[in-house]
Amino acid sequence: MSFSLPEFRRKWSCRGYMSAGAAMVTAALGLSLTLAERAEARKHAAPLDIFGIVAPLPRATAHSAKIPLPKPRPEEAPKASDEAAPETGGKPSADKPSPDKPGANKPAEAAPPPEKQPSACRLALTEEIAIAPSIPDIRGPGACGGEDLVRLEAIVLRDKRKVAVKPAAILRCTMASAIADWVRNDMVPLAASLGSTISDLDNFDSFECRGRNRVLGAMLSEHGKANALDVRAIKLGNGQSIGLTDRSMSRDVRERVLHSVCARFSTVLGPGSDWYHEDHIHLDLAQRRNDYRICQWNVWDPLPQVAPLLPAERPEEAPPREVAAKPEARDGADGEAAQKSPAPADKSAAGNKAQSHKPATKKRR
Repeated sequence: MSFSLPEFRRKWSCRGYMSAGAAMVTAALGLSLTLAERAEARKHAAPLDIFGIVAPLPRATAHSAKIPLPKPRPEEAPKASDEAAPETGGKPSADKPSPDKPGANKPAEAAPPPEKQPSACRLALTEEIAIAPSIPDIRGPGACGGEDLVRLEAIVLRDKRKVAVKPAAILRCTMASAIADWVRNDMVPLAASLGSTISDLDNFDSFECRGRNRVLGAMLSEHGKANALDVRAIKLGNGQSIGLTDRSMSRDVRERVLHSVCARFSTVLGPGSDWYHEDHIHLDLAQRRNDYRICQWNVWDPLPQVAPLLPAERPEEAPPREVAAKPEARDGADGEAAQKSPAPADKSAAGNKAQSHKPATKKRR
């Protein structure tokens, strides 16, 4: 069986096989180029390799650096404990607290506030003048209270005797100092003129957070500022008491007290000032404009020493009270008084007749 070339090409055409071969050759060439590019890319970093297409470059091997060690401590050098002892003097370091202290592991506490320095009045009011220990400042409602306060318990005289303040008064230091000076310089000579000494000072009221005269809504009293003292009497060693508002006391004595307090205190209120100071004297050191002072204390005259006489006894010839109270009896008595008095004989007869008809009554005295 014979085949011709044209018939062979018609039946067994190789055009398709040739096309497939060309495609395979093209793919092989592209693959080889891609592998070559990847091999080249491994040598250089890919700047936009955000999808991880290119494999990461292997890191270079890290070489450890050799650090030189310190030289060994020489044998003749002192020990560390012996070296630190002279520097610190055997005390723990200030930067690092000692573990045996209770607050070693605790945070540092805030430093306490500095102590308040005593005032000039507090330094001057010593125990040679008065027994007046200091007390803490008072912060009451509103403006009540004050600073530099003391509790005046007694006043020490120059002969070391003590005048007790009963009860003890809570005052500002300046007010307590003024009271002590008043007693020491003015009241001691007054008591000496009466032949005695001072033993007690009657404190009627000192610090009290209230308005003036205890009136609701009134201005704050000086008592609310611990700047006032109410005094009723000064007791003497012989048992006598100088009542400052007692009218049975000598007027001269009370006037001497009046002049002494008005010269020392800015406010003096007593009898005659108002209805609230009839039984005591109010003293304070209120500060006013132009150092204005108030001294209102009327020293009344003493009461009479002898009581008035009793009324005379009712005469026996007087008509009974029931009869004298009637208007007819009064008119009859006036008519009889207008007539002339009878003769003595007629008067005795009329008297006997009146006695015979007079009812029996009991005498009243």
